[in-house]
Amino acid sequence: MEQGIALPIMEEFYSLQGEGFHTGKAAYFLRIGGCDVGCSFCDTKESWDANRHPLVLVDNVINNILQSSATTVVITGGEPCLYNLSYLCQEVAKHKIVLHLETSGSEKLSGNWNWICFSPKRKTIIQPEFYQKANELKVIVEESIDLLWAEENAEKINKKCELFLQPEWSQRETILPLIVNYILLHPKWKISLQSHKYMRIP
Repeated sequence: MEQGIALPIMEEFYSLQGEGFHTGKAAYFLRIGGCDVGCSFCDTKESWDANRHPLVLVDNVINNILQSSATTVVITGGEPCLYNLSYLCQEVAKHKIVLHLETSGSEKLSGNWNWICFSPKRKTIIQPEFYQKANELKVIVEESIDLLWAEENAEKINKKCELFLQPEWSQRETILPLIVNYILLHPKWKISLQSHKYMRIP
């Protein structure tokens, strides 16, 4: 795993991006097992323990990607930056496929990316480099205090970064009106919804 030629793959599938800036776009998703954050509201807790997921050769994963129609690959987790992602990025890029990373920013950045979605979590040590390199800041809002956390991060983020507030799924009915009103007062933010869940697709 140190060289990144094999990774603990939880799942891989071709679907539509359901969240954030690229909502609605077709993408091949690669979910890597292992997480050092452990959010209480995580909807993929089965990804946390890397030992539960088999090591898969990256070359085999790339063959799977090429069998789809994907022009974009999204690497998610867990926390994918726990691993060396340089080989994966290098090999995928050879096929002129766009690479997106979804990360909490808890680990140092690995690999070369066309788009970085940075979703920092409270009570987690954040690697400062993500504030300069992120293309998208996506803050999950479970309660009103998360709006303060969102603003703390927005103050540090680069000026070109897109800003999103996303309701935590189980609290969406309660928290959605709060987010809507907040964005009306603070229009630098946009709303992100987990549209794939509404559509009942992966």
